[in-house]
Amino acid sequence: MPKLQVVDMTGQEVGEIELTDAIFGITPNQAVLHDAVVMQQASQRRGTHAVKNRSAVRGGGKKPYRQKGTGRARHGTIRSPIFVGGGVVFGPTPRSYAYKLPKKVRRLAIKSALSEKVGEQQVVVLDELNLNQPKTKEMVQVLQNLNAAKKTLIVTDGVAEKEQRAARNIPGIKLITPESINVLDVLHHDKLIITRGAVAKVEEVFGQ
Repeated sequence: MPKLQVVDMTGQEVGEIELTDAIFGITPNQAVLHDAVVMQQASQRRGTHAVKNRSAVRGGGKKPYRQKGTGRARHGTIRSPIFVGGGVVFGPTPRSYAYKLPKKVRRLAIKSALSEKVGEQQVVVLDELNLNQPKTKEMVQVLQNLNAAKKTLIVTDGVAEKEQRAARNIPGIKLITPESINVLDVLHHDKLIITRGAVAKVEEVFGQ
């Protein structure tokens, strides 16, 4: 079992915690991590791309010239795709790119991401995160005490309104709950700060 030191908000060691091997100590599956990241990025695509087809382009209501006798090809509208200014054939239309991986694959991806962060020694277990006031400078001081990187993911064991307000103005810092933990966030941030209570919840949720 991986063992990590537990620190308080000043950076002082206050204890030790044993992490579950099945979640924080597995060999990361790189293929599954890749699949999970691609899935999340695809789901974030807005898919609002669109073009106008021949029925949506303005104008072209009148037949441009008579059917016979001109020596030219017959046409019913100048908004045909073969005319300049005409509609687009088989162009992109609004759509959703979202899809889902199987539940077991998603769980394996999260376990792989967490285990990779532990293996890189980029996980800090915090005894608790409880600011006196929702002030950005207080959160900055805590991050400095913990030697946090510019891109740090903080996982707390509950909805921390004061901490959310204190962290939202700091570039690169994101604060989430164990239920919201995901592969993209874990891999995108250089360091993971997780409270002792959040560790228990993560092990409860993903250890099933």
